Amino acid sequence: MNFVAMNKPKRIGILGGMGPEATLCLYSLIIKNTKAAKDQDHIPVIINANPLIPDRTLHIVYNRESPLQYLKEEASLLQNAGADLIIIACNTAHYYIDEIATVVKIPILNMISLTADYIFEKESGVPGAKVGILATTGTITTSLYQNALINRGFDPIIPDVKEQEGLVMEAVYGSKGIKAGYKRGPKLLLSEAASILEERGAKYIVAGCTEIPLVLTDKDITSILINPMEILAKEAIRRSLD
Repeated sequence: MNFVAMNKPKRIGILGGMGPEATLCLYSLIIKNTKAAKDQDHIPVIINANPLIPDRTLHIVYNRESPLQYLKEEASLLQNAGADLIIIACNTAHYYIDEIATVVKIPILNMISLTADYIFEKESGVPGAKVGILATTGTITTSLYQNALINRGFDPIIPDVKEQEGLVMEAVYGSKGIKAGYKRGPKLLLSEAASILEERGAKYIVAGCTEIPLVLTDKDITSILINPMEILAKEAIRRSLD
């Protein structure tokens, strides 16, 4: 569904840089899903892409430097620059969303909750579907998606420890992973991980890391691929034009 831009839309702020290409993809999804015939029909967007924000998974899993203060500062910069709402171009960073919200007065959209709501609507409110989750170990460890799905009556399925490290994390963080600019190898690894979850009954596969949709498409799997970034982009557009 595309949205027709109206006069004076609210300005969207993207808290990005985690990683840079995922941030670019999120902005691209906003452009793609806004119906426009000319420049002036598009929504004003402020992109704050700071790739120096400490890694979220390293903090959550290995107690390395926390990104929280950085995230708060970047959110404040977006507000001060004129953003009317904020979206975060990183799934794992949503672990800190409540604390980030304490330093701004504008709303921060929650990609995790929006994704769970989207699946709930697709299932017409009927619980019980199995939902596979492909995400960083930080996101998996914090149970962000697991809790959101369980709260709506779904059965989340995640890779085991070996699959998580050897397939998902290798695809994202490996020396030839997505963050290093590679595509073909990560696609094969993520396709294998998705296939394993499908064999365990997953009807949906959530691309729960913003890098994953950069390489994995619905043509690569047999189940239904859910792209949280697209769900987030469409909701941001709706809020902007509301």
